[in-house]
Amino acid sequence: MKFNPQSHPLIPILRGIQTHEASAIAQALVDQGYECLEVPLNSPTPFATLKLLRQAFPDLVVGAGTVLKVAQVEELASLGVDLILAPNCNLHVIERALGLGMQVMPGVATPSECFSAIDAGTDLLKAFPGEMISPKVVKAWKAVLPAQVQLFPVGGITAQNMASYVEAGADGFGFGSALYAPGDNPERVSNKARALRQAWDAAHGRFQA
Repeated sequence: MKFNPQSHPLIPILRGIQTHEASAIAQALVDQGYECLEVPLNSPTPFATLKLLRQAFPDLVVGAGTVLKVAQVEELASLGVDLILAPNCNLHVIERALGLGMQVMPGVATPSECFSAIDAGTDLLKAFPGEMISPKVVKAWKAVLPAQVQLFPVGGITAQNMASYVEAGADGFGFGSALYAPGDNPERVSNKARALRQAWDAAHGRFQA
């Protein structure tokens, strides 16, 4: 599946998820209208979880996060992972992922990293950590980035502060513990997912109608 920022503006980050609970959590997210999720590689048995999700949810954009090495990219490609995400801007990871037909969203924290990632071929950027990259910074970056580049703040984004980032020009968000924390059951995840989606709809409707 192809990751489309307009269709998939909210990315659940299932850090710490166990393989045996992944299907139920993913179904709770799908039921709330989510079409993309990320399993970080520093979760328990992440490759088994990603393989299971790829097979069980063929219409879901399956992303792998905390991808730091080219060898990991190659293994993830063999599983059919759609989207590679990282906390850093590793040009070798970006180029290999794109070369294998995957999309990639590297982590960026400076304008120089933004433009290095763009020059490597991606138009998806993860502003990380979001707590450090304020709405004012997002607005400044969006003023100079190419129009087609999509910027996703990740880290510290909640239903309460999302609107200020949307107003600044953020194209979407990744959510960790604000949406899923290890031990959360499907009902709790569903409730948090609904609240975040409602906050997105309210903010997006207000600022980008």
